Amino acid sequence: MAISSEIQYAKLDELNLDPDNPRLGREYTGRDLRQPKILDLMKDWTLDELAVSFMESGFWPHEALLVVEETLYGRKQKVVVEGNRRLAALKLLKNALEGHPSSSKWAEVAKIGRPPKDLFIRIPFIQIDSREDVDAFLGFRHVTGIAEWKPAEKAEYIAKLVEERKMSYEEVTRRIGSRVQSVRQNYISYRLLLQMENVQEISTEHVEQKFSVLYLSLRTAGAQQYLQIDIKADPKSAKNPVPRARLEQLANFALWLFGDSKTPPIVAESRQVDRFGMILESKKATEYLERNDKPDFETAFRMAGGDEPELVKLVEKAADQIEVALSRAHLHKNSLKLQSAVERVGIDCRQLLKLFPDISTKIDRSS
Repeated sequence: MAISSEIQYAKLDELNLDPDNPRLGREYTGRDLRQPKILDLMKDWTLDELAVSFMESGFWPHEALLVVEETLYGRKQKVVVEGNRRLAALKLLKNALEGHPSSSKWAEVAKIGRPPKDLFIRIPFIQIDSREDVDAFLGFRHVTGIAEWKPAEKAEYIAKLVEERKMSYEEVTRRIGSRVQSVRQNYISYRLLLQMENVQEISTEHVEQKFSVLYLSLRTAGAQQYLQIDIKADPKSAKNPVPRARLEQLANFALWLFGDSKTPPIVAESRQVDRFGMILESKKATEYLERNDKPDFETAFRMAGGDEPELVKLVEKAADQIEVALSRAHLHKNSLKLQSAVERVGIDCRQLLKLFPDISTKIDRSS
């Protein structure tokens, strides 16, 4: 059967939330996670909007849940592998209607009126044989499609396909409709997160929340060079992306990128990631970061020569403006304001040329 084409119906208490749902977070997922705890973890997922829709329009068959029958809590049960938000909304709504709202928000939802009479006893679902049968659908919908998971959740899902389903990067790519480069980088980033969690000196409190920053940083040559990460490694080689000899550098990298309870990160936002990569390419700049307890990002960036493009633009813009002025300056030779401005430009140009004596000599020879 794989995925059935027939819509079936079940009562609310016959359906279980998925304890392996990646959105719950890695610290919670597992077969022993009980239903009340799962519901508590999901209560802040803006489920009230779904509940209002159910109260007004019921549960449409085209929104049927995907259900697999598997052993849960010691017996065969129906577990929802796609549609957990809808199921959680129904459970919280029923609790609220029975006088046990989880918050004032849910108490307000319960006041809307009476729900459709069969809302909790005829919930549409489609039976699937196994989780493997729905991998392609989940991958497209949540990794590359319209209902995307958070970055860390995407990476964890890809890692499960690689490690539990024994898929190659290419197979995962075909399964979820992504690109090989993205799949590989997600997997290596996720393995790096796990490696960081096993290093005692590293605080990973904020890493999962800022997983996209970790992912983006690994695109830079500087991060790859500093950590000695092979961003093209196969799954077997990528299990521990950073060599043991570079774990001290990994601790530095994590502190600079994510901070800890005492130290804020020096990379304040994702837009700085490329500049951070340039810093890590510079021996002088990384040595500055390593020897200072509170290093400054902009100082390190200047040490790495990162401000060179900006300086070039400033000088080129000044040269453009002077060329425009030269075309009309002879018409205003008696202007005291223009003379003052020219004096200022002359002094600044003389100072600038002192920094580049070869250019000054070249100009003298050509004049």
